[in-house]
Amino acid sequence: MKGGRFAVLLAALTLAGCFSRPEIPFGEQQTLVMEANVLAAGISADKPELTTSEIQATATSRLFNERKVPITVHYRFYWYDSRGLEMHPLETARTIIVPANSSVTLYGSANSLGAHKVRLYLYL
Repeated sequence: MKGGRFAVLLAALTLAGCFSRPEIPFGEQQTLVMEANVLAAGISADKPELTTSEIQATATSRLFNERKVPITVHYRFYWYDSRGLEMHPLETARTIIVPANSSVTLYGSANSLGAHKVRLYLYL
């Protein structure tokens, strides 16, 4: 009976370790992710440009509104370490209004040292 309890405990500890901190690998081809409704609303964007220093990594991206009305866009920068693993804590989502027939520049800064890559996620 004791052997069975030990096996169950060992399995539970193993599973707990597997689910402790999910990390999403970084894909070099997907530095900009836009939901389909963002494109349908008339918003386009440049891929984020990453600048790294000894202190902090920063990123910028330009959004363009091709419509005659302002569009509210939500966005979040996701930061990745040199191995391509997502860094935590995640940056909070932000909101910006892109004026009609105009453009804006988004800015983001990594919350942690060691950020080497960035992904920008846009949604309405």
